[in-house]
Amino acid sequence: MTTTTALHELTATELVAAYRAKELSPVEVTEAVIAQVGHCEPHIHAFYIFDPEGARDMARASEARWMAGTPLEKDGICIDGVPSTIKENIATVGQPSPIGTAATPLVPAAKDAPPAARMREAGAVILGKTTMPEYGAMSSGLSSLHALTRNPWNLAMNPGGSSAGAGAGGAAGYGPLHIGTDIGGSVRFPAAWCGLAGLKPSLGRINIDPPYMGRCAGPMTRTVEDAALMMGVLSRPDPEERDYRNLPPETIRWMDLDMDLTGVKIGLQLHPGCGMEVNPEVIAPVEAAAKLFEAAGAVIEPLDPWMTPELLQGLDRFWLIRAAKDIAALSDAQRAKVLPLFLEYASHGTEFSGFEAFDAYSATVEIRRRTIAATQPFDFVLAPLSPHISFPAEWGYPTNDPARAMDHISYSVPFNMSEQPVASLPCGYDSNGVPLGLQIAAHRFDDMGALRMAKAYEAMRGAMRPFPMKFGG
Repeated sequence: MTTTTALHELTATELVAAYRAKELSPVEVTEAVIAQVGHCEPHIHAFYIFDPEGARDMARASEARWMAGTPLEKDGICIDGVPSTIKENIATVGQPSPIGTAATPLVPAAKDAPPAARMREAGAVILGKTTMPEYGAMSSGLSSLHALTRNPWNLAMNPGGSSAGAGAGGAAGYGPLHIGTDIGGSVRFPAAWCGLAGLKPSLGRINIDPPYMGRCAGPMTRTVEDAALMMGVLSRPDPEERDYRNLPPETIRWMDLDMDLTGVKIGLQLHPGCGMEVNPEVIAPVEAAAKLFEAAGAVIEPLDPWMTPELLQGLDRFWLIRAAKDIAALSDAQRAKVLPLFLEYASHGTEFSGFEAFDAYSATVEIRRRTIAATQPFDFVLAPLSPHISFPAEWGYPTNDPARAMDHISYSVPFNMSEQPVASLPCGYDSNGVPLGLQIAAHRFDDMGALRMAKAYEAMRGAMRPFPMKFGG
């Protein structure tokens, strides 16, 4: 293959084309990625489990298929032999899923969860499992179980979470395909803050196990095209039907990403209506993105905030009660292993009555209603991903205050409750050199619309800075 790009920097679509032309093999690419992990992992700590020997076995099997002309391919979608990672909380057979906390017994999973099963069936080379913070309840890489995960763009800064390792590893060249999960922004935050494209799909588009209100899995990749390719695999039905929220199977042309922006109606939401004070650094690049869409023929209209402090507080209270219940189920010995910052957060969940708990749940329903009503007049919505710029790696939250743990999800979480698909992309850099995030929301079920808008923006935005793939000289 004639290229000056290092093998660990190639996209999935580039790798598949090179495998098809017999210009590269999955074995040599996997070895290059394993070497890159060796260079970078002491600095960023993106892996919970790194399995180079397992990856080599998968790469050799893939190489044999390619050499025989029988790669695993379906409906034009192929990721056979492409290096990939899977988030810690997505079960993989024979490996524990401790959800970021040392309090969880390390019990190997009996089978793959649906996203891992679809990747394995498609021939992906699975390098291992990436880190997440304590109970997945922080937008950071802070955990009682793992070494601190750092942002490759600035090692002093946070990668975001809860798919922290997926974001950090994606930026550092740990292969092109990474799976995260998202219940309030956990795919989108680390994707954008680490310079990747992310998609929180419509709830049920990707089968997961166990399912939960607002929680979904999604791709985190260096290009929108790779995210679409990954969706072609992850959205396939689960034969075991483990996700009771799953959408009916649908034939979607995932790689058909072209879009005419003429007349497309876009709502521009610059203020969330609640949560942290908005840092001006996050606004300018979103306004610049809106101008690019407008110049391409889209119609831009301002969109007023629909969230309120009371609604965000209600959602936070609902999750607080859940956290307190999880902690209450632990033995004293297990509780002693939990990160103190998370214990402090969860401790407030015991303070509420049953009536208050019902009101907290009702807030999640009201967020859904208001989000759908506010976005209905538009084809798409553009917004900042978050109200703040990068924050220190050692912090659990952008505020570093457990009493304000969810103040940063004001732009992102409404679309989890409404079940709408949202793409996130880097749209610039903050004063610490860390990428800033743009959020593009579509109507429920219009995952292709979100991807097409993301692809259009990616092209209009132009090249970003090179990914930071070398550390320590």
